[in-house]
Amino acid sequence: MGSASETLTLPTHQNEFDRPLVRVHNLSQLSPMNQDKSSTTRPTRRPMLTIASLLMLLPAAYAVGSFLTAKAAVAESINHVFVIDMENHNFVQPSDDTSAPGQIFNNPAAPYINSLITPGNPNAAHVSYASAYHNVLATPSGDNPSIHPSEPNYIWQEAGDNFGVLNDNDPFVNPGGTNQDAPSLSGLLQEAGISWKSYQEDIDLTSDLSAVLPKDQWTVPLSSFSGTLDTYTNPYNGSHQYNFAAKHDGQLFFTETNGGNDPTPSNPQVSHYAPLQQLQTDLKNNTVARYTLITPDQYNDMHTALTNGFTYNGVNYTGDLAAIAQGDNFLSKIIPEIMASKAYKNNGAIIIWFDETEGTNANDFSHTLTEIVISPLAKGNAYQSTLNYTHSSDLKSWQELFGVYAPGGGFLGDANTPGTNDLSDLFKPGAFNSSQRYSHHFRKSFYHVN
Repeated sequence: MGSASETLTLPTHQNEFDRPLVRVHNLSQLSPMNQDKSSTTRPTRRPMLTIASLLMLLPAAYAVGSFLTAKAAVAESINHVFVIDMENHNFVQPSDDTSAPGQIFNNPAAPYINSLITPGNPNAAHVSYASAYHNVLATPSGDNPSIHPSEPNYIWQEAGDNFGVLNDNDPFVNPGGTNQDAPSLSGLLQEAGISWKSYQEDIDLTSDLSAVLPKDQWTVPLSSFSGTLDTYTNPYNGSHQYNFAAKHDGQLFFTETNGGNDPTPSNPQVSHYAPLQQLQTDLKNNTVARYTLITPDQYNDMHTALTNGFTYNGVNYTGDLAAIAQGDNFLSKIIPEIMASKAYKNNGAIIIWFDETEGTNANDFSHTLTEIVISPLAKGNAYQSTLNYTHSSDLKSWQELFGVYAPGGGFLGDANTPGTNDLSDLFKPGAFNSSQRYSHHFRKSFYHVN
C-alpha cells in the first residue's frame, strides 16, 4: 500500500460523480501501533491493518459495492426520450360512434402504426403499447370534466393540469393569451441541468420557406401560421402546404421555457427550439437532448387533410383517411431515422403520443388513445399493457426517470394523484432507474476520512 504518508483514493465515475468515493490521508493514522507515544526513537514500522482499521474501511467497501451496483442499474435505464406528438384520433372507439374520426387500430390508412403493434412483425421487435390509455380525467361513464380541445392537453403534458385553459389560443395573443407562470416538466429539467429540446416543423424558414434560416436568426415560435407557397415543398408529404400550430407544443405556454413574449432571436430560451430539419443533424452528430419533443405540422400529425388528398402506398386518400395516411407516412419516415441513431441504440425511447379522444361521450373508457413506446428496453414484440393510463402517466414517468420533482416534492399536478400509473409496465425492469436518484443516494453514502 506504499508509505504511511501516501493518500489512498478509490476511483470516481467520470460521468456521474465529481469527487472521490473515499479518501484516506496518512494511512498510519489508521493503526494505533504507528502512533509515537514517547520521545524515544523507534524503528520505522510499516502500517498494519488492525481489526479496528478494517472496521473503519467497511463503509468504503460498502460504497464501492453500492457504486458498482448503481452503475450497472443506470447503464440499463432509459437515456434519451423522444416524444412525437400526434393529433385527434382514437386508438379504438365504439363502432356506432359516427361522429368520431376513424380509429387508428386496424385502419388501412395507418399500416405502419399497425405493424408496430402486431406481434411477430419485424417492426414490433422493440415495441410495447397501451390498450387502455384514456383522455385525462376520463371515467368509465364519461361523466367527468372535459379537457378539450388540443391545447389544454399539451399544457397537461407539461404540468399535469390545464390551469383552466379550454381553448387553442397562442400563448401571448391579445386578448386571450394562455401563458402560465407555473412549474413544468421542461422547466424542472432545465433547473436540474438536464437538456431538453423542441423540434417544430415549418419554423425558422426563409421568407419564401425554401430553406432553413441561419441559427442566429432562429426564434421561439410563439405564433401560429399556415398557407401555401410554390417555393415550399414538405419533405414528408411532398405538398406545398405548411401549417405550424403553437397550440401543439406545451413548452411554449410556460414563462420558464418560452422566455416571455419575445419573438426575436434575443429570446433567452431560443436555444431550446429548432426547425425539424435540425433533428437529422443532431441525430447524426449525437447531440440530441435527453428529452426531445417532436411536433409535426398539422398536415403530418393527422390534424388536417391536404387540399388534394394524399396518395400513400399507391392508394389515394381524401378527407379524414388522408389525414391518417399523412401522419402514418410521417411516422414511417422519422422513426427509422431516430432508431438508426446512437442516442436510440444507447437505450433511447420513442413515444408516439396522441393528444385527445374524439367523438360522442369521448371521455368514457370506450374511447382510447394511441400510446406506443419503441425502445431497446421495451418489453417488445408488441407487448400490450392493459393498465389505465392518461397524460399524467407520461408526466410521472419522465419525472421519475430524470429525478425531477415539483417544488416541495412529489409530481406535478394530476401526476401526483394516488393510483396514477407510470409507463414502467411497458418496459423491462429497471428502465426507469433514475441516474439523478443514484447520484444523490450514493453521494450521501460515501465515507470520507479527512
